Amino acid sequence: MNKTEQHKKAIIEALEKSLGVVTTACKKVGVGRTTFYGWLKDDPEFAQQVNDIQEIALDFVESKLFENIKEGKTAEMIFYLKSKGKKRGYVERQEITGADGMPTDFKIEIIDKIKDTD
Repeated sequence: MNKTEQHKKAIIEALEKSLGVVTTACKKVGVGRTTFYGWLKDDPEFAQQVNDIQEIALDFVESKLFENIKEGKTAEMIFYLKSKGKKRGYVERQEITGADGMPTDFKIEIIDKIKDTD
């Protein structure tokens, strides 16, 4: 196994321990983030391993979210409803109204300006 492959393996292990936090894993292994993202782009197998770790981390965090919801924690319930309950109307919207509270008509105008640099 060459040095690059050893570093990739070490990064994967560090990502597992850091729940997918790239900066933490790169610092632990001594590999720059630019190098990491180059491997991610150029090595499909490495990219798949990184993606798998990110999915595991997401599963872990979702399980913690559900634990908190089961405990009746309001903020977590609101977050869940805002993100998963949109089709039932759990969304935040802002209305633009005038001073009297009535809807205000407004017009958006797009002006295309091209500067001549010659």
